[in-house]
Amino acid sequence: MSDAIPSQPSTPPTGPETLRSVGLTKIGEGRFKATNARGGETFMGSGGDDPDFTPVELLLAAIAGCSAIDVDLITRKRADATTFELTCEGHKVRDEHGNRLTGLRLTFDVQFAEGPEGDAARDVLPRAIGQSRDRLCTVSRTVQVGADVTYEQA
Repeated sequence: MSDAIPSQPSTPPTGPETLRSVGLTKIGEGRFKATNARGGETFMGSGGDDPDFTPVELLLAAIAGCSAIDVDLITRKRADATTFELTCEGHKVRDEHGNRLTGLRLTFDVQFAEGPEGDAARDVLPRAIGQSRDRLCTVSRTVQVGADVTYEQA
């Protein structure tokens, strides 16, 4: 008979140090301004005549941006990339689950100069992409694992 104490499921910490938030303000017909806690702003629209990103495009950009930052942080310790471009795409569908994206795909085009530093960066690139996909990128991990979204009226 074992005296081991069964492990308890861990509850992720919640509090001011883990909270992230963005405010959203209507600025025109079908146009909104998002503001972060540091005062940064970005704009989104409904996809009409304005150049603003749609919310779906912002989600794709967030997935690409999050993984790009992860991969760049890992690879640039060995060499700076000479090319660093990503494409994030998916299909917007409407089915029995409502509107959503399917077939999300993130494609990396990352190149390094010839030489030992570039070789080291090229060698670590597949692992860096895998680490971003499997555990580092908060945005894509949230999409992959899923998260409840609560809607409330103030």
